[in-house]
Amino acid sequence: MAEKKDNTTSQAGVTKSDWKKYISHKWVVKNIPFFLFLTLLAVLYIYNGHYTDKLNLKISTTEKHIKELEYEYKTIKSDVIFRSKASELIKAVEPLGLKELTEPPIVLETTPVK
Repeated sequence: MAEKKDNTTSQAGVTKSDWKKYISHKWVVKNIPFFLFLTLLAVLYIYNGHYTDKLNLKISTTEKHIKELEYEYKTIKSDVIFRSKASELIKAVEPLGLKELTEPPIVLETTPVK
């Protein structure tokens, strides 16, 4: 029977202890720009998530405000239409001493001067 080695090989032929030689002080220092790039991407990803949440909150608040204004507009518009009816206008101006005409207005005609 074959002897088992301390370092078993994986499918790629790399032993378990081979990864240790890739992670050394020189390798870490050499890849600092890449790690900084990954850190920058992570920060941007987190910022984007927070920005999206704020934007969604602002949009929903604005939509609620627009609906409230729309309801207020419809209420005021119906009130104005109701008050502009002839019968309502007569009731509104009666305390001022104004009355509805019962006879048609008189048309004045002018004669040309020669």
